[in-house]
Amino acid sequence: MATGVLDYESDAIVQLMSITEDDWTEQELKDALQRAIMLELSTIPPYATALWSILDRDDDEPVFHGIKEIVFDEMSHFGLVCNMLTAIGGTVHLTDPATVPKYPGELPGGVNPGLEVFLSGLSRESADLFARIEKPEHPLAFARDGNTIGAFYQRIADVFPRFAGLLHDRNQVTFPLGSTHGAGNDIVPLTTLPAVLHAIEIIKAQGEGTAASPENPFPGEPGELAHYYTFKEIAEGRRLVFDEATQKFVCNGPEVPLPANSPVGRVPGGGWANDPRNAPDQPTAVLLHEFNQHYSDMLRALEQAWSVPSGQGAGPVVAARTLMGKMRTSAQKINAVRLPADPRFTYGPEWLFVAP
Repeated sequence: MATGVLDYESDAIVQLMSITEDDWTEQELKDALQRAIMLELSTIPPYATALWSILDRDDDEPVFHGIKEIVFDEMSHFGLVCNMLTAIGGTVHLTDPATVPKYPGELPGGVNPGLEVFLSGLSRESADLFARIEKPEHPLAFARDGNTIGAFYQRIADVFPRFAGLLHDRNQVTFPLGSTHGAGNDIVPLTTLPAVLHAIEIIKAQGEGTAASPENPFPGEPGELAHYYTFKEIAEGRRLVFDEATQKFVCNGPEVPLPANSPVGRVPGGGWANDPRNAPDQPTAVLLHEFNQHYSDMLRALEQAWSVPSGQGAGPVVAARTLMGKMRTSAQKINAVRLPADPRFTYGPEWLFVAP
């Protein structure tokens, strides 16, 4: 019973969360994992667009370094969930127009209704958006019962033991990221229940921290904050500190300056060609198409990685990483072109899927 193509623009996660734990079927677990894959994938375009707008690309620049590490965390989460899905006999779908992320728009599956996710350069506003995507307490969002993304992953963890017998070494990808990006970031086979539950713990803690601390317990370096708190610092412009008076963590510490960046404007729905005032000229259109082609080829490479026997997926993942580098180069060329209707801003990559 394979996973079918699922619609990105639906409230399917809300629907899944409304089903009691004991009533989940094998198909619903597979659908939940495909939704989780789509959710992880949906965060990479806005985060990477902001990252690639930064002009000072030095790892010693703390904002650049922090966002870069989060992007790699999301890639690791994506890979781990893909391994969960294929281990129980599901199929990873990434290259159907119904499945790919769409911007501006809400997160897939009905997560955080009303939160519009957009593509733009780095700003306090975009960092605030990213914090709201990652926020642990807020209706990051299920309209019916107020559950969070963390609760969605916890539901998957709670349901998985009933279907542990499905786990098998099929279409598993192994890819090392931990040596360069921190503990927990290796993409590893997930063919046992303890391995699956540990991977879910990593995904939750890297995004939200723990109930006791804002720090990422699986960091690239000591003291690294979970995603929500990293973005919150950038949005507020102050470091996170513990307030003894209120016994709470607050952004009251030293200043967090924004690094110099290209003023990338918000990308319109369906791409810049849909904005008559800023329709790209031919050279700009070529750059935009080049980026979209690399992005689409990357999705195809990733889909291939999880469709071949275990041990054979590393090659397509390497190809996907190479394409990600080409996307970065294309994005930086795009970011250098001013908008004709408002030259205070520049074009940004569209992240549109192009069929082969």
